[in-house]
Formats: sequence, structure tokens, C-alpha cells
Amino acid sequence: MSDEQDKRELTALQAALAAEHAAVYGYGVVGGRIREGRRTEAKAAYDAHRARRDTLVRAVRDLGGKPVAAAAGYALPFPVPDSEAAVRLAGELEERVAGVYSDLVRATVDGRRAMAAEALREAAVRAVRWRGESVAFPGLAERAATTSNTSASPTSATSATPTA
Repeated sequence: MSDEQDKRELTALQAALAAEHAAVYGYGVVGGRIREGRRTEAKAAYDAHRARRDTLVRAVRDLGGKPVAAAAGYALPFPVPDSEAAVRLAGELEERVAGVYSDLVRATVDGRRAMAAEALREAAVRAVRWRGESVAFPGLAERAATTSNTSASPTSATSATPTA
């Protein structure tokens, strides 16, 4: 693999890691507000994001990088006062993570690409479960809108004000 390819992969891995940090934080909020009947689902998603985060830390180190650290806190996209808002937040978290993993799929090859594709699929499935609806190509429509806007960064998870 070339140095340029390694750099692209490392950048995309760091963005995915930052997104997973934000998702773990966000699911902490979700878990505190979600109704009893959906707590098991929220806990499973929280655990899945923690596991993906740990996998990404190893992948960044394998490429010689220093894994991006989690922020002390993250700005939520909207207030989460109740279970209904917690469900919306969970769907939003999954859609954001799916978008970052779609970038990782494009930036990686071989085993890392397979891992990224699997993570994208899992996030898309969780988003559908939370939202009750799906999009044709998870992570892609949202990314096109973001990257066409020159004032927005391609990965909101790595912005100056982290969002969950």
C-alpha cells in the first residue's frame, strides 16, 4: 500500500473514530431518557459503538497514528427531554455514523473496507429500527449534501464543536 493510501485511510479511520466517540456519548444520553421498552435496544447499540470504537483505535495504531481522543462533552443536535426525543437522537446518531462509514468504505481497501461496509450496514439497520423508515443509500445522500456545501466540513464529528 502506498503512503498516500495510508494517509487517506488514516484520515478516514480517525473521522470514524471521532464519530464513534460521539455516538457512545450520545447513547449515554439516549439511555438516560429512553422508555423501559427500548432500553435493551439502546444498550445493544451503545455496546456495538464501544466495540467499533475499540476496533478503530487498533486500526489507527496499526497505521502508525495516534487515535483521536474523545471530547469531554458533545453538543447534541436538539434537546432530549424525553423518550421520544431520545429515539430521534438514536436515529440521528446512526445516520451520522453511517455517513462517516461510507467515507471509510471509499478510503479503504481489503479487510478495512469490509469492516467499514459491515459497520455502515449495521448503522443503517439501527437507523431504520429507530426511525421506522429507511433511505435508498444510507450515508450517501447526506454526504453529498455536506460535501457540496463549502462551509461545512465533510465530517461533522471532527468539527471544532463536536456533536453527538
